[in-house]
Amino acid sequence: MSVTARLENVDQGTRIVGGLGSITVLAALAAFLAVPGYTLYPLLGFLAVVAYGWVTYRESTARYLSFLATVSTILILGLITVYLILRSLPTFQLMGLGIFETSEPFWVPGSDIYSLIPMMWGTFVTTIIAMCIAGPFGVAGAVFISEMAPGWAREITKPAIEILAGVPSIVYGFLGFVLLNEYLMTELQLSNYGSFFAVGIVVGLMALPTVVSVAEDALASIPDATKDGALALGATDWQTTTTVTIPAAFSGVSAAVLLGVGRVVGETMAATVILGNITELPDPLTDVFGNTVTLTSLIASQYGNASGTHLSALFAAGVVLFITVMFLGIGSQLIESHMQRKLGGSE
Repeated sequence: MSVTARLENVDQGTRIVGGLGSITVLAALAAFLAVPGYTLYPLLGFLAVVAYGWVTYRESTARYLSFLATVSTILILGLITVYLILRSLPTFQLMGLGIFETSEPFWVPGSDIYSLIPMMWGTFVTTIIAMCIAGPFGVAGAVFISEMAPGWAREITKPAIEILAGVPSIVYGFLGFVLLNEYLMTELQLSNYGSFFAVGIVVGLMALPTVVSVAEDALASIPDATKDGALALGATDWQTTTTVTIPAAFSGVSAAVLLGVGRVVGETMAATVILGNITELPDPLTDVFGNTVTLTSLIASQYGNASGTHLSALFAAGVVLFITVMFLGIGSQLIESHMQRKLGGSE
């Protein structure tokens, strides 16, 4: 069907609201890029079109706004990606594969030396430590809330965990800096204030609410008929949970863990507050009490004083983070699809 024929099938409300709305949005975008001072006028025109459409063609206007929101989201994400890559290009052109240089010096902005290896190692180690906490504890918490807790306990525990997810990361970081760092310094006689171990524990606790909430939703989505069948065959509650409920919800549970990994990798403020942000590798490399820097804390601690190639190197760190999180997202989707085909879980 041609474009003209498709437009003829569109109702009058969508054509009026969609046409005028799109024109005003494009005009606002053009004004923002060319003459920012005039951006307000097409935006007011867009609001007027929406108000008119909402009164006259409500259904068509709601459909158009939903479409516009979806297109805007994709467009904004695309523009952010392009901008991030363009701003990081000078560093990649300057350093080439040297951005993954494994020998010192790693990071000397005055000499235009930018290797991201210490930051990538710091991100990797803190993520492993954090997920050793958030993974098993998060899944266990979800199983307890969904399958074992009495009703009154579930009504209290689940909202409480969701509230914990809303606590600002700077609060977690400051508590880790004041309490955990002090404890490790006193009890383990560490030579430095701040370590991978402390950051891993704090960030792991921060990721717990995400893992618990998403995994609990996946477990709760398993139909009661599936569990009743196992119980009718003589299985105990524990056997039903471990052999029926968890395997059937495995795709959702694994997605919850991967979302937790994404939360840990992207955590900034807690790592910045707790770590000393030293751009070197720990010695020995496996020393979890070493003090270095993560990709996120590198950006947060240096962007204020950066310019030129130094600022571009921070954008390069952002590109590495972006690619890491993107692969985690793709991995979670692949695992979810695979487990749905294999086990028939609904999520």
